[in-house]
Amino acid sequence: MSLQVRLQSALDRTEMHRRQGRIVAFNGLVIEAQGPDADIGELCDIVPGNGRATVPGEVVGFRKEHVLLMPYGNVSGISARSLIRATGRPLDVPVGKELLGRVVDAFCRPLDDKGALQPGGRYPLHAAPINPMQRQGISEVLETGLSAVDTLLTLGRGQRVGVFAGSGVGKSTLLGMLARHVQADVIVLCLVGERGREVGDFIRDTLGETGLRRAVVMAATADQPALVRTHAVHASHAVAEYFRDEGKSVLLVVDSITRFAMAQREIGLAIGEPPTFRGYTPSVFGWLPRIVERCGRHGRGDITAIYSVLVEGDDMNEPIADHMRAVLDGHIVLTRELALRGHLPAIDVLQSTSRLLHTLARPEELALAREARRLLAQYEAARDMIELGAYQRGSNQALDRAVEACSALDSLLCQSPETAVSRLQALQQLGRIVSAGGTHA
Repeated sequence: MSLQVRLQSALDRTEMHRRQGRIVAFNGLVIEAQGPDADIGELCDIVPGNGRATVPGEVVGFRKEHVLLMPYGNVSGISARSLIRATGRPLDVPVGKELLGRVVDAFCRPLDDKGALQPGGRYPLHAAPINPMQRQGISEVLETGLSAVDTLLTLGRGQRVGVFAGSGVGKSTLLGMLARHVQADVIVLCLVGERGREVGDFIRDTLGETGLRRAVVMAATADQPALVRTHAVHASHAVAEYFRDEGKSVLLVVDSITRFAMAQREIGLAIGEPPTFRGYTPSVFGWLPRIVERCGRHGRGDITAIYSVLVEGDDMNEPIADHMRAVLDGHIVLTRELALRGHLPAIDVLQSTSRLLHTLARPEELALAREARRLLAQYEAARDMIELGAYQRGSNQALDRAVEACSALDSLLCQSPETAVSRLQALQQLGRIVSAGGTHA
């Protein structure tokens, strides 16, 4: 291609005018402007006009003939004299192998002290949906190093699973165990709406240096604008998609999707969406399946996703928990009762399920899991009677077997955060427990 043709092509792509508008109202979250001519999701520069740095903002809606924007940064100094300039740039994310081992913000800017980042490429913030007929089946087991998961809740590469828990039940500890022990090439951790102290504690104490080497940690703390918190979730999926396209097996952990839903609720209410149950707006329930469907097996790599769901008031049927259960491939439930008894991780296997267990596990493994669940269920049904001293050994043969096996099952399902157990070893131990407890006739 000649120089003249290249220059002509560049001139054809260049805008010869500046699209700008002026602020007419601001309600604390949303800027209302007369102009510019911009699309939903387009980035704009908010120019204070008093020597201060420009503040990036995103077009989130329209009201009559006005444009609604939400700023990504501090709005101090913005006034009615401030201008809004459309950039013409879509929302995208810088990506590259340089992100491994780093702690970054929602825009992939470094939060650690390891120097500047210069990723080589960019990925769209909102990827196009995958054609369902092009999705590959999930057939390969993903080893997590957690006995309770690998034996009774077997996961596969590309599966989407939720960790449902109330506050203070050990959710972050479980996620850290998964991030350290799982058999994956790359870990992408997205910490949304956390306290600033918790971010540092999670990286130092829960993830550790070993886990951080193969991880990208993206953090958007609770004090940041709602738009930044939602941006972090979308950006973490874009980073995971980059590594997936590089042929890697990726584990994506989002802690928590509930805080994403709360941030999206703030945005929706601010732009005038009608509230539904517990104030959540329709856009929240539109975004959740779109986010989840970005994961799975596709092309050369796969993204296994773990979404933590912070259950308000330990109500497992609250709207976000109920909706996430419907769109995920399984759920792991942590209960306060188990945590108070010192059973850690506090996974209630009777309330938890993997929808792909029957596809991934061999027939003999399914038989072991089925018998272990039966023994646990029988013991739980008689727990009150046993603790009251009303149980008499020999009165019920099936209950006798459950009582004998329960202590050993508890030992298998309990695990310290530092230790990892291979799936084969855990299954062998489960087999010995079930054999000793007898088989239900």
